[in-house]
Amino acid sequence: MDELDTLKAEIRKLNARATQAKMDLHDLSEELPTNWERIPEVAKVAHEAHVALMAARKRLAEVAP
Repeated sequence: MDELDTLKAEIRKLNARATQAKMDLHDLSEELPTNWERIPEVAKVAHEAHVALMAARKRLAEVAP
């Protein structure tokens, strides 16, 4: 597997992680005010997942023709 394929596979995994984090944040928002204490924790996970995804997409744009 070359670098491009490896990066594409990583992006698929990161995309799935970011999507799940987004849904977790959405679900939490619908439950409010129940579990309001979890807002920072769930938001941090979502933020970190999207930061990683955007960085990987940027790397792909730099190496893909």
